[in-house]
Amino acid sequence: MAKDEAKVLGDKRTFKLSPKIKAYALRDVGFMKTPRGVFQLERPLQGNSPYNAAYMLKMSVSADLTALKMSVTDRSGMKSVNIFKDEKNVDEVEQFNFQIDNLIERDILIVTA
Repeated sequence: MAKDEAKVLGDKRTFKLSPKIKAYALRDVGFMKTPRGVFQLERPLQGNSPYNAAYMLKMSVSADLTALKMSVTDRSGMKSVNIFKDEKNVDEVEQFNFQIDNLIERDILIVTA
């Protein structure tokens, strides 16, 4: 997999940075710039309340907009989890797809497979 591609555990799709990506678009959707210049996004995945979210969508884009990393983690943010394998995670999968669709609409991500 290329450095501008990423796959989330359990998801059949592979995501790639859009060739039209802009730094201001990343900031518009909530990415924060670290002191090293990396853009990071953390979004809770919970259908009802973001305060009791069991899962987090974590993404990072390199400062030069050429490398992508993404995962769905547990609440601590340390362990990648597969939200797609359990039927009780319907709300979390829906929220994940909503977040991804928003990033696709804003020319940040594209689906490659």
